[in-house]
Amino acid sequence: MSMIGPENADQARLLRLLRDDGPRSRVELSDALGLPRARFAADVERLTAQGLVETAGPAASRGGRRSSLLRLGGQVRFGAVVLGDGRLDVALADGELTLLVRRSEPVDVRLGPEAVVGRAVDLLGKLRAEAGLARLTGVGVALPAPVAVRAGAPVAPPALPGWHQFPVRDTIAAELGCPVLVDNDANVMALGERHAGTGRPFDDFLYVKLGNAVGCGLVLGGALYRGATSGAGDVGHLQLTEDGPLCVCGNTGCVEAYCGDAALVREAETAARAGRSTALAERLAEAGMLTVADLARAATGGDPAAQRLVRDAARRLGQVLVGLVSFVNPALVIIGGAAAGLGPILLAETRGVVYRRSTPLATGSMPIVLSDLDDRAGLVGSARLISEQVFAAC
Repeated sequence: MSMIGPENADQARLLRLLRDDGPRSRVELSDALGLPRARFAADVERLTAQGLVETAGPAASRGGRRSSLLRLGGQVRFGAVVLGDGRLDVALADGELTLLVRRSEPVDVRLGPEAVVGRAVDLLGKLRAEAGLARLTGVGVALPAPVAVRAGAPVAPPALPGWHQFPVRDTIAAELGCPVLVDNDANVMALGERHAGTGRPFDDFLYVKLGNAVGCGLVLGGALYRGATSGAGDVGHLQLTEDGPLCVCGNTGCVEAYCGDAALVREAETAARAGRSTALAERLAEAGMLTVADLARAATGGDPAAQRLVRDAARRLGQVLVGLVSFVNPALVIIGGAAAGLGPILLAETRGVVYRRSTPLATGSMPIVLSDLDDRAGLVGSARLISEQVFAAC
């Protein structure tokens, strides 16, 4: 497979500037990179020959000879894949990581990695064909699982039974003939927030991802922090209590066993059967089962038992955040992945615990906010993930 990409660090910095800030004039870019004009022109020529950069018309006049705008090439297209909470999301993004088109469909991960990854490849192939592309520039993949990033495979993933060490990266790369990177979804969503969300102005923040699987992405010093073996941020299986509910990982009392969607649904069904919630009992009788969306509707509709259940989970989450905030000292905490309607209730309770129990130095000016990217964080982050590799010097 012939690789395209920058040949040196200056070309890599140029591509990342255009990715993060959009079209800019040659003069601005040359000044930002601190390069002599001739050297800059040679780098632009090489990148233009590869289709990575193109001219986008004249720049605004600054007096003297008018400079031209440069932008990332129109054939630069990244594929993004996000698997989680019963859905498969696939998208195409341009070089600036703007989502151009996306497809979403229900998926059962228990069908196994061959079937699910095969479906992702099919969808990416269709999007590529519809866009008239010979190949994608690269593909980023987010999985609700611990991922060995260097191997491109999930490791003992509780939320993906049967996926242990399946070569997700190599399978997709072989089918589509382009670079592929795979990472844990919380890490990827943190990258999405860094590129296009509330985290953009911050070099140090935590992204807490709720849903079926609970995780945390750490952006430290402006870069994603993965730890020695890509295991950083796996907060979902920190033990809160020894005698708590059984978790999918086999242990008891984990954060996920209290705060994950399955845990919320379990508690909602218990409240319905015990007669503590009329709204949940009526829904359970009607549907035979409850979902986290049912709980959200009951809670936002004013049902006291449903609200109490959500607040209890939020307090547990707050306990975990107290430790994380004291240890990492982030400038910001972003919470994403909560079911529609649950966010404000979760946020209020979590904030209360963290601000009450953390040291003034750690939380004095630290906001705790809900993500404003909704379900786009993972797709934008997946594109960002693979762009980091493609826009790195060969």
